[in-house]
Amino acid sequence: MGADEVGTLEALKVIRREIVDPAIAEHKGRIVKTTGDGLLVEFASAVDAVTCAMAVQEKMAGREGQIAFRIGINIGDIISDENDIFGDGVNVAARVENECAPGGVCLSGSAFEQVRGKTTFEFDDLGERSLKNIDRAVRLYGVKPANAKPATAESNRLLSLPDKPSIAVLPFQNMSGDPEQEYFADGMVEDIITALSRFKWLFVIARNSTFTYKGRSVDIRLVGRELGVRYVLEGSVRRAGDRVRITAQLIDAETRAHIWADRYDRALDDIFALQDEITVSTVAAIEPSVRQAEIERAKRKRPDNLDAYDLVLRATPLVDTGMPEGASQAVPLLERALLLEPNYALAHGQTAFCNEILYLRAGRREDNRTAAIRYAHTAVALGPDDAPALVYAAIAIGLVEHDRILALETFEAALAISPSAAWAYSWGALILGWGGEAERAIEWGERGIRLSPFDPWITAALHGICMGHFLRGRYEDAAAAAQRAIRSKPGFSVSHMFLAASLAKLGRMEDANVAAERVMQLQPNFSSNGQCSAIGCVPLLATPLIEAMRASGLPE
Repeated sequence: MGADEVGTLEALKVIRREIVDPAIAEHKGRIVKTTGDGLLVEFASAVDAVTCAMAVQEKMAGREGQIAFRIGINIGDIISDENDIFGDGVNVAARVENECAPGGVCLSGSAFEQVRGKTTFEFDDLGERSLKNIDRAVRLYGVKPANAKPATAESNRLLSLPDKPSIAVLPFQNMSGDPEQEYFADGMVEDIITALSRFKWLFVIARNSTFTYKGRSVDIRLVGRELGVRYVLEGSVRRAGDRVRITAQLIDAETRAHIWADRYDRALDDIFALQDEITVSTVAAIEPSVRQAEIERAKRKRPDNLDAYDLVLRATPLVDTGMPEGASQAVPLLERALLLEPNYALAHGQTAFCNEILYLRAGRREDNRTAAIRYAHTAVALGPDDAPALVYAAIAIGLVEHDRILALETFEAALAISPSAAWAYSWGALILGWGGEAERAIEWGERGIRLSPFDPWITAALHGICMGHFLRGRYEDAAAAAQRAIRSKPGFSVSHMFLAASLAKLGRMEDANVAAERVMQLQPNFSSNGQCSAIGCVPLLATPLIEAMRASGLPE
């Protein structure tokens, strides 16, 4: 819709007329209502519903274009009222649809029981899911065609996926007809490929292979199979006067699901600087998007079928809570990963970070402190070319070992490997803030946010910015940064601590008391002096910060 609203609506109308509506009529369905880009359809038979859904998806799979549908099916009680239907049965169907991969069909357990053994389709048990606003877990089943076509000589040439996330960057389409923009687009794609290649955990297809698709209308699923990749990045360039618009989208080649998309509108003052800016921004956005997609994929694997990489992926969201409960659950997963692969730098880095969390927010035990330092230095030794491992290690070195010089050198080493590593800037801002370097903390924090505005650890950048403003007496700005940090990660006690101190400085004592109470709910053992001492906060910041925390009601 963002790229071509009129064309998208026209395409949807054609699909409705040629595919969807005839299939519904053929299988005795009734369209209850339309919901923007969706339909609510009622069938008398679950078998008819599933057969209709698969007929629609089969025809959509063979159709050119980027529109894909999710279809969710449920059986349950409904209430009919003035040509509409309501009730739990409808609500569950809507939530099942939301869990479905684009291009797929998902059934609730109740629908599956009605169709099992009555069709030629095959079903994958997707496990129980907690669905939004549904007070019980619902087991889901994915539907797939039976009797897939036998392998042919052509299909045997299709490549299997490597053992780590893989991506191909296709040539961006020049929509302006200007040959100069062709060079610009090709150069930008080459730079994106080079930048992505710096991520050790990512398998990137070389330019010579991806550029064979230049000027061709391609099926993303076929591209994924031909190149042996899970993700495909595609985009377009359009010039209008003295401005250029670039669109980019990251797609799961197997499901055609859109993982990430963005659009850049820029002036053409310096075309090479513009090319660099968009390259860095795109790569910074792709990395967390691919990581999140891989985490979701690892969650769906059986626990007895996990390798070291899967274990780290499963640990990552627990690590990134930043709180002791998550860290305690992550450590056993990371230890299992290191038993399988002792030289896994990222696993060492994450274990260092977990021990830093446990030391600072779970009682300041000496064994956690020494473990954080030991694992951090091991990560640096094993991962000189692994930017995420270096970032995790630098956090522990800066916050637990209190060697801020070495920590910043390690962050800079990560940035030398990957200039788009937003985490390095975000956590560097935090280390600079605790070290009392106000202006650099704000500068690094803002750069981290600019590179990756949806990064899960934008919180660290905002803490650095908050401390910078607090040191300069700009308490309104400090409070605003703390509030934004809370929105990004509500369960992180330190954000509420910064808010309580900033509000106390503003004289808003009632609000400061509320923030302080939230700190104690999240971290019952919190103390102001203990926090600043454990983290090695410089006196320039520690003195006014402890005074403000005390005024808010936080214990010394």
